[in-house]
Amino acid sequence: MNIIKLDATSSTNDFLKDLLTKQFVENFTVIVAEHQTKGKGQMGSEWTVELGKNLTFSVLVRDLLLDIQGIFHLNVAVAVSIIEGLETFNIGGLAIKWPNDILAESKKIGGILIENSIKRNGEIFSIVGIGLNVNQERFENLPKAASLLSVTGRLFDKEAVMLAILNNLKRNLSLLQAKEYELLWQSYDSRLFKKGIPMPFEAGDSSHFMGIIQGVTPNGKLEVLLEDNSVKTFDIKEVKLLY
Repeated sequence: MNIIKLDATSSTNDFLKDLLTKQFVENFTVIVAEHQTKGKGQMGSEWTVELGKNLTFSVLVRDLLLDIQGIFHLNVAVAVSIIEGLETFNIGGLAIKWPNDILAESKKIGGILIENSIKRNGEIFSIVGIGLNVNQERFENLPKAASLLSVTGRLFDKEAVMLAILNNLKRNLSLLQAKEYELLWQSYDSRLFKKGIPMPFEAGDSSHFMGIIQGVTPNGKLEVLLEDNSVKTFDIKEVKLLY
């Protein structure tokens, strides 16, 4: 495992993308930064962290996905790997909030941003960006944010946490390569936040409705049971969970 450590960079995902344009980069190369100045989240949102207290790292995944239809399988493998890695530190209340948030005790402790590119020869390169709040204590104006420290009262060795996640990721990517999708999806489904519980949602037009999460489709859409007993699927921009 090739791990490149940086003091600071604008974005570990961007650093890895830039590196790919300059040289050959071996599969599973990891870029980790003590400080990320322009971290990105889903749909362009910023991911900001306190200097030296949290984890921001990116992993190159190549020679894995055969077609664009299998991209969400990678999301599933990554989310499950983070949860499994954190479980080794006896952290309770862990869950995956669709599509790419990691929660502990119903508060966001981390997020995933996967950026994919298809080369002319058809090869798919995926850059898996992971941000995890580890030893940060304060989250001003962010009532739904937390860290491993704030939910457990314990300080953590950041590198040990990262290696636990990476070891699980390597194993789960092997399952993905072997097309053992069912095992990964079962693990993902069992950890899905608020599954089977009536809860409010906000639609893209800002209207509110009640529904019950049933699961996630293979292409990453959220399945929700509505009050009229119909099941509707939603894309990331079409619905927001209110909790």
